[in-house]
Amino acid sequence: MLYVTPMFKKLKPLVPYLKRYRRQFLYGGISVVLSNTIWIFFPQVLRLAVNGLTSGVTRHKIFLYASLILAVAAARGIFLFLTRWIMIGISREIEFDLRNDMFLQLEKQPAEYFQRNRTGDIMARMTNDLNAVRMLLGPAIMYSANTLVFSIGALYFLLRISPMLTLLALAPMPLASILVQALGRKIHERFERIQAMFSDISAQAQENFSGARLIRAFAQEEAQIQAFEKSNREYIRRSLRLVQLMGMLWPTLEFILGLSIAIALWVGGHEVLQHRISVGGFFAFTMYLLMLTWPIIALGWVVNLFERGTASVIRIHELLTAKPSIDESRANPALADAAIRGNIEFRGLHFAYENGPNVLQDIHLTIPAGTSLAIVGPTGSGKTTLVHLIPRLFESPCGSVLIDGHPVQEYPFETLRSQIGFVPQESFLFSTTIRENIALGAPNATEEEIMQAAEAAHIRAEFELFPEGFATVVGERGITLSGGQKQRSALARAILRKPRILILDDALASVDTNTEEQILNHLQRIMQGRTTILISHRVSTVRHADRIAVLRNGRIVEYGTHDELMTLDGYYAELHQKQQLEEELAVTQ
Repeated sequence: MLYVTPMFKKLKPLVPYLKRYRRQFLYGGISVVLSNTIWIFFPQVLRLAVNGLTSGVTRHKIFLYASLILAVAAARGIFLFLTRWIMIGISREIEFDLRNDMFLQLEKQPAEYFQRNRTGDIMARMTNDLNAVRMLLGPAIMYSANTLVFSIGALYFLLRISPMLTLLALAPMPLASILVQALGRKIHERFERIQAMFSDISAQAQENFSGARLIRAFAQEEAQIQAFEKSNREYIRRSLRLVQLMGMLWPTLEFILGLSIAIALWVGGHEVLQHRISVGGFFAFTMYLLMLTWPIIALGWVVNLFERGTASVIRIHELLTAKPSIDESRANPALADAAIRGNIEFRGLHFAYENGPNVLQDIHLTIPAGTSLAIVGPTGSGKTTLVHLIPRLFESPCGSVLIDGHPVQEYPFETLRSQIGFVPQESFLFSTTIRENIALGAPNATEEEIMQAAEAAHIRAEFELFPEGFATVVGERGITLSGGQKQRSALARAILRKPRILILDDALASVDTNTEEQILNHLQRIMQGRTTILISHRVSTVRHADRIAVLRNGRIVEYGTHDELMTLDGYYAELHQKQQLEEELAVTQ
């Protein structure tokens, strides 16, 4: 009881999932009771057969007892099948629900969540931990119920045969309870450490696979192999320590059961000789003890499953209860169907990442709907952070970032982000076809619209030269494409959405100047009537924008048109002169 109570407290996070399937659990419980009730009568049939055949063997008796044994075995087999089908099926259904809820929870998390938590750890929780919980909800519960029902029934018949012999035979059983209590806690603690180590290994492997090119470029294959081997050895060491406990648990339980059977044979044999127990009764008594072998052995396995499962429940619960730092709690339902015009305003914006200094300070800026703004500045000046606040990839102070006069927090995510086309610095492509990658934000787009978007991004001709054209499957993160092709694919994806607000965060950095000029010429037409924000280190990219803002140390230090900024003779003019000189030197070479 001391062991079971805290065990069920640890399962509390699973209660909502268990309630969804209470009807199936009822049917499974009925099957468990019927299966074990029928099986409990099996030794009774054998008792009748032994006693009956002892008094005389006839064909009728043989046929009768054989038929009874077959009937009991068949009935038990049917309900055992139903028990497994229902109970294991429930565990699979709950696994399905948990996996969906975990994925949904991860989809709600902002970018900072994935900066704090390693990908390998998240994957370990969604695979290894989820599998441990499934085993807890399926086999562990099923075998626990079987053991409980069968043990109660068997104990009833054992007492009926001989109370004294039952007490003697079961005298070693409290040792099993003490053993389970003592080793159970240690199994739980060691499995928690194993799961933590598995997360470390998963994260290490994920980082190595993602950074394979970099590792090869710096000839660090051997160093990474050794580091992984070290982590793997530690994982094995911890796993073997768990195996030691499990190895102690099962044989000890079997020894306790063997001790019970030895007592039953010694004492029970004398009882038969004294004619206080019939031969059939003694045979049935021995059969009950033997049939308790698997439930007792299963007890050790179930304890192991429960300890593994409860350790994993805690880790999964942590993920499911992680509250997104960016949510829709302040969304205005009246803006759910709002048609965004694209007027963007920053009012006295101050922003800092968690526990860090201010990245942006006192930003006052208005971008009228349908106009374009270019943002330039040195690395680390806050350019990317500023545009990330518009679609709420990071959360700004309420009232400091507004669209069409409303704080961005008042827009539901779907309304806000569906009308923003965003091309980030690092273009991410999924391991699917080029066509599907471009149509990611517009799944209902026609083939013609996809081709037009690719044409605008100046990538159509290149992809059409591929053997499979737009049906070409790109590798993970688009690894089979060049940096420029990935950026232009991401640009086509943003253009296809026909957004009211288009944000290009250094989106042309990986293309040459000639290609950039052709893309910008296409974009001039597309940008008409749309609010466009361009971040770039190239003056050639931003010079035709309606307004240009220069960010330095998180502040706007220059603002105006290209010509106005050139007359200021500040950072922008210096950047322009430097890039002109670089172009001239490149031509002379």
